[in-house]
Amino acid sequence: MICSGRPRTLHGRRRVAAILLPLLLAACGTREPGPTATPALWLVADEDTQIYLLGTMHALPRGTDWRGGKVDTAIANADELVLELSPGEAAQAGSAFRALAPRTAPLAMHERLPPAALAGYRALEASGDPFGGDALDDWAVLVLMGQRAARNAALSSSDGVETGLTAMFEAAGKPISGFETARAQLYLFETLDPATQRTLLVNAASDAKDAVNDVRKLTAAWSRADVAALEAIVNDDIDAVPDARKAIITDRNQAWSAWIKRRLDRPGTVLVAVGAGHMVGTDGLPALMEAAGFDVCRVQ
Repeated sequence: MICSGRPRTLHGRRRVAAILLPLLLAACGTREPGPTATPALWLVADEDTQIYLLGTMHALPRGTDWRGGKVDTAIANADELVLELSPGEAAQAGSAFRALAPRTAPLAMHERLPPAALAGYRALEASGDPFGGDALDDWAVLVLMGQRAARNAALSSSDGVETGLTAMFEAAGKPISGFETARAQLYLFETLDPATQRTLLVNAASDAKDAVNDVRKLTAAWSRADVAALEAIVNDDIDAVPDARKAIITDRNQAWSAWIKRRLDRPGTVLVAVGAGHMVGTDGLPALMEAAGFDVCRVQ
């Protein structure tokens, strides 16, 4: 157990595609054995309350077993589960995306992307059905590119951590809640100013040839609880776009850490499970809680 230790920060650009990859993914799961993972886990506690912080991957290689080690202990001990989206809200993500994604007027992708970025976009698009990007906002195209990269990396949301946790807590009759609604989560991207959206899209399209490799590296770092490597991979686009970082990472982490502080006023044991990108860096949840004066222990 590593207590009062803040994850080492590696500077770089934060790859927003890594955060968006799992969004709205749909795939069939499997019961066949797969790779094992021991993801990073923290504990924030006072005299009568324990709150576990688990960084998740929303989609994983099929059959991945991530429940060993201290994660099983946290699941067994927890009275309730808190996710980014409750199961009901997660079910609404697709319809929320379809409502928010369309542009007011179509704009051809070749008018949005410089030649090199357009080539990367076209190559990724050619690996499956057309994205229909001309009719979509820049942020929505970015989401679809992330989905495609995750699919090409053979990841399945049915094997993701949230799906597994939801099934276990529902089977145990334990309550599950969420920090956000599906619409509010997507609205974070919808309300980014157009220049910020375009910068994110150009960056992702320019790096599209590396997207599958990046996903696999991210998954491997998460699987071995290598927080420094995880941060180095995740930190690869968004730091260059401060408005996006503030909306997608910092503001949400601050809101979630405020909830955790309030929850510590009531006794019980809670498992908070949100995307692994929200656990790393100086604005990650463990660091924010530690900076606020709470005891934070790295338990895995």
